[in-house]
Amino acid sequence: MVVMKKMTSNPNTNSSKITMFTGKGGVGKTTCAAATALHYSKTGNTTLAISTDATPSLSHIYELSDKPKPACVTDSLFVKELGHVEVKEMWDKKFGKDVYGVFSSFVDIEYPEFVEFVTSVLPGLSDEFMVDYIRELTLNDEYNAVVWDTAPLGQTLALLETPALLSEHLKMAPRIYSRLKVGRTTREPILDIIRRWEKLSAINMDFLKDIVDFTLVTIPEALAVEQLEDIFRELDEYELKVKRIIINNVAKDDESVFMSTKHNQQQEYLRRIHNTYSNIEIVELPMFPYEIKGLERLVEIERTLFSES
Repeated sequence: MVVMKKMTSNPNTNSSKITMFTGKGGVGKTTCAAATALHYSKTGNTTLAISTDATPSLSHIYELSDKPKPACVTDSLFVKELGHVEVKEMWDKKFGKDVYGVFSSFVDIEYPEFVEFVTSVLPGLSDEFMVDYIRELTLNDEYNAVVWDTAPLGQTLALLETPALLSEHLKMAPRIYSRLKVGRTTREPILDIIRRWEKLSAINMDFLKDIVDFTLVTIPEALAVEQLEDIFRELDEYELKVKRIIINNVAKDDESVFMSTKHNQQQEYLRRIHNTYSNIEIVELPMFPYEIKGLERLVEIERTLFSES
């Protein structure tokens, strides 16, 4: 039996729940993403936890010894980590020829070397592909929920505007454009290639704005709080809204000198976060005396993050 899907004019229409975890390095972002994916899978959703970080650690946190793609954690929870090899393959399939058609007009470079250059020396350009990859992944209805553990987001956001900026520069430089009438390999007019790239970037930006829920992870320390302000400023610039803030490693006030001192030091930063972002859901995650690895300990994180559920 073949089931036909109803066509829609909205390229971002889907029924999946997509949650993106962002934040600076070392704040426990991946641990919180892993626990969130576990929660979604336990509440009846076929869930994919996916990492587009250059140094992914989801498999480590779930204690997966073998790494098929995607790896199976439970009957309803799967993990996929996209590394350099996967990025090269997917870049080649999705963006490679189009972007090469533009840049090879400026630089004399063969396609294999260009792909290697883009996906290693310029990882930000491949990050744009990651957004498109996640968007398409959610359209096929294979997963009810996708939890996305990301690398720092700013470079990705800026690069979504690259084709529009490049298009404007070419329009303002007719002498240059006259030498760039067609792509080197596709023979398609350069501005047509850029317009298609620009359109796809706009679709991906709308996907981030309209479909993705952003969860921001931080810790109650001076530098992290200052970085939090920078992240919000960056997200606001692109009209992206944070749905939830997780404050990780919150010290309890107990009888030990270390924990009591830590607790007192954190109070100022906790107040600043709660007062500054009072319009956003905030969850405090306590400091644990052991490393969070494996499902049993991830359940402890999950229970705290979703205690109201």
